[in-house]
Amino acid sequence: MANQFQTSPENWQIMQVLPQKANAPEPPLSETITLDVTGMKCAGCVSVVEKQLTQHQGVISARVNLVTEVAAVECEAGAVNPATLADRLTNAGFPTQPRYVTSAQNNSQTPNLAERQKQEIRQQLWQLLIAGLLIILSGIGHFTQTTSFLSNIWFHWGLATLALLLPGRLILIDGWRGLWHNAPNMNTLVGLGTLSAYTASCAALLFPQLEWECFFDEPVMLLGFILLGRTLEKQARMRAASALQSLLELQPKKARLIANPTNGQSDRNSTAVVEIPAELVKVGEFLQVLPGEKIPVDGEIVVGQTVVDESMLTGESLPVEKKVGNTVKAGTINQSGAIALQATQIGKDTALAQIVALVEAAQTRKAPVQKLADTIAGYFTYGVMSVAAIAFSFWFVAGTRIWPEIFSKSPQLSTHLFWGHFSHTTYDTSPLLLSLKLAIAVLVIACPCALGLATPTAILVGTGIGARRGILIKGGDVLEAVRELDVVVFDKTGTLTTGEPIVTDCIPVEDWKPTSYGCSLLQLAAAVESGSNHPLAKAIAQSTINRGLSIPPARDFYTEPGLGVSAVVDSQLVLLGNQEWLKKHDIAISQPWIDCAQTLAESGKIVVYIAASGTLAGLIAVKDQLRADAKTTVEQLQQMGLQVIMLTGDKHRAAIATATALGLTAESVIAEVQPDGKAEAIARVQARGYRVAMIGDGINDAPALARADVGISLHSGTDVAIETAQIILMRGFLSDVVTSIRLGRATFNKIRQNLFWAFAYNTLGIPLAAGILLPSTGIILTPATAGALMAFSSVSVVTNSLLLQLQYRGNCTLEKCN
Repeated sequence: MANQFQTSPENWQIMQVLPQKANAPEPPLSETITLDVTGMKCAGCVSVVEKQLTQHQGVISARVNLVTEVAAVECEAGAVNPATLADRLTNAGFPTQPRYVTSAQNNSQTPNLAERQKQEIRQQLWQLLIAGLLIILSGIGHFTQTTSFLSNIWFHWGLATLALLLPGRLILIDGWRGLWHNAPNMNTLVGLGTLSAYTASCAALLFPQLEWECFFDEPVMLLGFILLGRTLEKQARMRAASALQSLLELQPKKARLIANPTNGQSDRNSTAVVEIPAELVKVGEFLQVLPGEKIPVDGEIVVGQTVVDESMLTGESLPVEKKVGNTVKAGTINQSGAIALQATQIGKDTALAQIVALVEAAQTRKAPVQKLADTIAGYFTYGVMSVAAIAFSFWFVAGTRIWPEIFSKSPQLSTHLFWGHFSHTTYDTSPLLLSLKLAIAVLVIACPCALGLATPTAILVGTGIGARRGILIKGGDVLEAVRELDVVVFDKTGTLTTGEPIVTDCIPVEDWKPTSYGCSLLQLAAAVESGSNHPLAKAIAQSTINRGLSIPPARDFYTEPGLGVSAVVDSQLVLLGNQEWLKKHDIAISQPWIDCAQTLAESGKIVVYIAASGTLAGLIAVKDQLRADAKTTVEQLQQMGLQVIMLTGDKHRAAIATATALGLTAESVIAEVQPDGKAEAIARVQARGYRVAMIGDGINDAPALARADVGISLHSGTDVAIETAQIILMRGFLSDVVTSIRLGRATFNKIRQNLFWAFAYNTLGIPLAAGILLPSTGIILTPATAGALMAFSSVSVVTNSLLLQLQYRGNCTLEKCN
């Protein structure tokens, strides 16, 4: 990539914006409706729910997360009633309720959601205990002949009947409901398998002349393994979603309302404190926070000083000192002193609420790689039922006639480990019964659950790890984009540098004289810059104040972005800016001064020319300090195989000096870029076929952040940049860029591993269950064994995602995961 990013200033043209055509229709405004959806068991259910939502008039798109049981529905503003959507899904067999956005309602519904999950776990545990007891009793009678009672065939009929009526009842009902609504799911497959095994065994019991074997233990063991797998899976899914739950638990419930403590007529030691719900606090009200309490809203300290633990929001472990005038965030913990604060942001506008909303939204955004799994899952159950029917037909009609020797191969192995049958009279297995067992095994071994869990569990774990470390990733699509990055582009000012430059040189022209006010060159520059918030203006003003100098008054301020500023000071027009700015106003600059400016620029300083009354007055040099972790960040990114580019509006020589300090070559610098030309610079790099990440923090970085494949913003940056970026670094540490990319790569690797396992399991498991090894080895899978393997596949996918969490709990930095 050498020499392809070094570009002359004239090549970086500002992109021309096409005017909007007359009478062109404006795009419709949209809104997002959030629904809590229950009853989803697999990826097929997700596909059905999304189809039901997108078919509703006014809905633009829908994203459904199997793990969090949340649907995010984008629709035309005001065109869709959330309750109508909820009723539509409820009628389709997925009980749903809308999640309203007001803080009071949101806070009231959050405990209900957590309580519902706990109830589901308790219900599954009871079902699992019952199923486990039935399995033990069935196993005792199957493997031993200690008592005639436990070995009695009618006793085992009773166990199988209880298994269907108690722990299996909900599975059968849900499976039938899905089939009735033309949306068969995992429970449909399990229900068909268990009922088929139970019905065939009942026929063998009631009609001994058929000479069929009874295998009542199959429904019992099958349901037991299924429930065991689902219980483990549910626990693992809750652990995967623990990051969001921990964020929700940070939201304070109470606030201490007090009178204005800054009012001189009020008694600051008054004990008149009113405790109210935190969601009822209004902007401008004053609150008391005691040591050890959570801060209830975003606010500004008006009385007292303390140390605040902000680790739950920023990931920074060290507490932060706070005093009067500093801002504090809701959910952080006041550690040392009692303080009074004035509320500035409440409810859904607090930083904590915005982070919770961002994390939850991220967990509904799918990675593009999931589209294939979703497409397959939509037809999966129908396909499995078709394969089961084909397997039954083949073995019953032709298979047992082509290979009649299969009934004599390894009889003991088949009987005890795979067939698992028991009866008082040993019958030869009939072709019909063999075909039925193989069809049942196909039904229960297929697992759309693994396909549905592959992506969301990994995304939940990855985004949760990021949230705990102060890295907010806006979705699975971002993780996939991070995995494909080639180039990382850094904005210089405020990103690679601290954004707080200092004045290093102030060189007046020899014959220049102070104004009638007695202003020095520095004071004159500070007066002109007093109308600007630019970092250079702040540096000049701060240097003037540090030297004990006053800033004279100025008027008629004017700013030309990318060139300079002007103002009238002491009745004379003063210009402050670059060389082009002075040339534009016909100010002559002699060669010695140009050489002096170049020398300063070559040392990495930004040179500002000053002219007064139509003549050059002098030069001021300002230098921005590199962030402490800037150089190591660049080095680590390069070690990861990424090309690093610095983007700046500085002159080439100044930019190259900064790049050299970072260990970058001149070819990795794009300099003299106008603020509104950064997006065009990103587009030019992308046009060469590279995937680009842009790191910035300012308003003028927002277009470039949006244009890049991945936009990364420092939280210390502007709201516009944060809103535009796909990854937000809450701590403001540049080194978190490396962590976020490593986390993205590791998480996406987990997604690929999960999808590979899910596809491989079904690709190998279904033919095995259909009897592909039976002619050559005599080995087949019983329905119970197939059910156990199916349960294991779902648990393994979720467990593999949780391994990422275990790695981050230790000292692993995931270099080996890339």
